[in-house]
Amino acid sequence: MEKVKTIKDVDLGGKRVFVRVDFNVPVEDGGVITDNTRINAAIPTIRHLVEQGAKVILASHLGRPKGERKPELTLAPVAAELSKLIGMPVQFVEDSIGDDVATAINGLGEGSILLLENMRYYNEETKNDPEFSKKLAENVDAFVNDAFGTAHRAHASTAGIADYVESKVAGLLIEKELEYLGDKTANPEKPFTVILGGAKVSDKITVIDALLDKCDTMIIGGAMAYTFALALGKKVGDSLSEPDKIETAKSAIEKAGKLGVKLLLPVDNLITNSIDFDNKALGETKVVEGDIPDGWEGVDIGPKTTAIFEDVVRNSKSVLWNGPMGIFEIKESAVGTFAVAKAIAESDVISIIGGGDSVKAVKKSGYSDSVSFMSTGGGASLEFLEGKELPGVAVLDKA
Repeated sequence: MEKVKTIKDVDLGGKRVFVRVDFNVPVEDGGVITDNTRINAAIPTIRHLVEQGAKVILASHLGRPKGERKPELTLAPVAAELSKLIGMPVQFVEDSIGDDVATAINGLGEGSILLLENMRYYNEETKNDPEFSKKLAENVDAFVNDAFGTAHRAHASTAGIADYVESKVAGLLIEKELEYLGDKTANPEKPFTVILGGAKVSDKITVIDALLDKCDTMIIGGAMAYTFALALGKKVGDSLSEPDKIETAKSAIEKAGKLGVKLLLPVDNLITNSIDFDNKALGETKVVEGDIPDGWEGVDIGPKTTAIFEDVVRNSKSVLWNGPMGIFEIKESAVGTFAVAKAIAESDVISIIGGGDSVKAVKKSGYSDSVSFMSTGGGASLEFLEGKELPGVAVLDKA
């Protein structure tokens, strides 16, 4: 894709800059933020603008209020958390358009920060309503998109506003996302290994197809692997699978063969006869090779598979990983996922973790500081890897 301009290419000193960030963080009762990763991810961009002397107006959504003012989804606790993390005051205004917002923006000094209230308190936000977009742009001079997690959505604050603002550029986080998910996977250092896991083949059909053209080895784990096992005529017992996607899996196996890409599936699995998600516990467990008997379901890759996957990672130069190898939320079935995370962390590879559950899994494994890049986007990461245009990136000025 064409390169876009970033905040490093323009001087925004003294300008009123509308910055779309992704502060959609988990907030518990009493406004306690349990994971501030996304807030931290936006700080380099905010700091850069503050140091330039810009008047920084931050906008985000939180949860799905569906056009209603839900007090539990206010961004007020986020303003307090950001202030603590960045070490300077963050003003908060209880709306995202209107007179109070105009007054707050026009009262901003250079190098100061204002956070607007939850964008999705207005239905016009998700409808990308032009009038709402125009109102967002009323008191601003420039638009910066740094919310990669919502860049695949054409909403008013991620795309629509760009029609009414002269200068529109990417923040440092989006720049990094495009570099790692774009350049470093389009022209990867070889050997390039793609590891795909998670529940559904249907979620990743186009990603599998797009990445088979680029990688040397593709590893399939997680529940996706059971659909591939069905495609090879194996029995998977009660394992989570998609029998209606068997032909899709067969096509991927065929394509890999034609391209000379090694497609690796589990040779053994950890299986159980019951799962208690509430108490994070499994019933009886055993490791099996080949068919999984009825009444049992696969919950993780087995030790032989783990050793094979680790070996491939160690002999790679680049690794892209999207999706866990098993039910990593339960200790007994997190072994495969955590072993892959450890192998990636301890290898001299460019490692790209493709958002969503993979990021949660790597964090839980304790190896998040040892990977090259963790994407902040779930759906956005997948769509970008598929080669789709992201509306929130498409509206930005080209470099």
